[in-house]
Amino acid sequence: MMGHLLRHAVLVLTLLACVPVGFAVEVFAAKTPNVVVFLADDAGWGDYSFSGNQTHTTPNIDSIATSGVSMDRFFVCPVCAPTRAEFLTGRYHPRGGVWGVSTGQERLDPEERTVADAFRAAGYATGAFGKWHNGSQWPYHPMGRGFDEYFGHTAGHWGEYFDAPLEQNGKMIRTEGFITDVCTDQALRFIEENRKQPFFCYIPFSTPHSPWAVPDEYWQQYLDREVKQQGSQPKNETTEQTRCALAMVRQQDSCVGRVLKALEAHGLRENTIIVYFSDNGPNSWRWNDGMKGRKGSTDEGGIRSVCYISWPQGIPSGRTLPQISGAIDLLPTLTSLAGINRAGDRPLDGRDLSPLLKNSAADWSDRTIISSWAGRVSARTQRFRLDNDGKLYDMQQDPGQSVAVNTQHPAIAESLQREVAEWRENVLSITRKANEGIGRRGVDPRPLTVGYREFPITMLPARDGTPSDGVERSSSAPNCSYFVNWKTTAGRMTWHIDVHTAGEYEATVDYTCVEGDAGSVVELSAAGDASLKAKVTTAWDPPLYTNQDTLVRPAGESQMKPFRSLRLGTILLQDGEQDLVLRALEIPGRSVMDVRRITLTLKTD
Repeated sequence: MMGHLLRHAVLVLTLLACVPVGFAVEVFAAKTPNVVVFLADDAGWGDYSFSGNQTHTTPNIDSIATSGVSMDRFFVCPVCAPTRAEFLTGRYHPRGGVWGVSTGQERLDPEERTVADAFRAAGYATGAFGKWHNGSQWPYHPMGRGFDEYFGHTAGHWGEYFDAPLEQNGKMIRTEGFITDVCTDQALRFIEENRKQPFFCYIPFSTPHSPWAVPDEYWQQYLDREVKQQGSQPKNETTEQTRCALAMVRQQDSCVGRVLKALEAHGLRENTIIVYFSDNGPNSWRWNDGMKGRKGSTDEGGIRSVCYISWPQGIPSGRTLPQISGAIDLLPTLTSLAGINRAGDRPLDGRDLSPLLKNSAADWSDRTIISSWAGRVSARTQRFRLDNDGKLYDMQQDPGQSVAVNTQHPAIAESLQREVAEWRENVLSITRKANEGIGRRGVDPRPLTVGYREFPITMLPARDGTPSDGVERSSSAPNCSYFVNWKTTAGRMTWHIDVHTAGEYEATVDYTCVEGDAGSVVELSAAGDASLKAKVTTAWDPPLYTNQDTLVRPAGESQMKPFRSLRLGTILLQDGEQDLVLRALEIPGRSVMDVRRITLTLKTD
């Protein structure tokens, strides 16, 4: 808190030194808007009533558009982590080392400076509440990226939406309620505590990303609802999933409404910049206004998102801007609107949209926005899209990308093909280099960072480790998985770590153990003679949850259960890069245990 006040005092003095005394209060208020950023997870452009969805309404989210500006052609990435990296940095995601969504590939390079870094340096209190998905261990952790506090889950996928275990500033706690409500509660607390100083509040929701789960009060409203519009591939659409996704968006809308109401109650709404957007196209085949593609695609439907920006005190209301824009533009835009400097000096790919937001007639030149994922690249100008196959489409005449127009516009097609080729060489070459060696370990070759005194707790979840010799993941999707089938002394779980500070570390394991199998002796070891032995003394075999899913959980996603923490002991780790290995020395029963995470805590006394 003292740090917030000091930064706030510096900002006040800087502003007051620049204006006449009689105007100090008014100018200070005008130059220090609060910022609230909402980010949906897997919601498509067509999931909102402002976009024309006729199956349901999203009044609170829509109100951000009607009280401000809708960026009508706003582009993100085909999947979650890359979009988040582009929002945070204003740079294309491969530049920051983000080329995947799990097993460490989602981590944003520590050298990148974020939008939160900029606002914190300018005296703002900063907080993030929800899904992070750009790294879990310090300095990748959100509290190492400019946020004073963090509450939520750092993984890209979370298998528990009801009464979920979530992280609060480095420690896991068990919550009560639906995940978006719980995270919104924390955001409201943050706003309440910081209402007398400028704040930057980031609320990245977990929904409507699977699992298909929503509170029953919402599901009952959508269970038998007529779906009035179908997606571009009706044979692939599952009506139940469409209903559930829309119910999840409607529930999210209520959370947005709670935040807007709180801002009004505190007298902050007029001077708060509010942004709402999503991280990729829809996660199922559902109505998206005929656009081609869905989540995972570099076509229009996979990367076009709503983006609503409202600031009653600084931006005219009720306008829709047709100029193309993207997640890369939000950092330069928000810092410009707030009148603060960005952090860092790496070249930005995004543009400052504030001239357009303040004056739709502002001079604005055409540009090209590049979208990429898994080696696929497409390029968008104001009128055309060049897809990954080199086919050119006139998006004004053919928004569904049905007829290529290369022959009608050969010069434009060739120009964009050259631009994409240069981008592949100059930007994706980073990805190719970084991917070298991934096959060797099955995970990102960058080690997991451990042992920073400013953040002594390091969680090493199963998703970041490598199972071997019989040990398996609980599902094919690593993000919210745990290790199972540990039945022999040959079985291993390995985390490739880089110890920042040599010293003693308290080690715990989150586990379950079948009744009758207690008694196994396990060893945790690392470089040199570092090792400790522990006994699994107590069985803990809870059933899988039955309260988590509204619809059947998608294949590849783990069914979850509550895990218990077991103290393993203290291990003396050398500094540097090494493998941390968990194995069994004695197995008196049929198996050892299931493992969700190892936690290492540096002793700093």
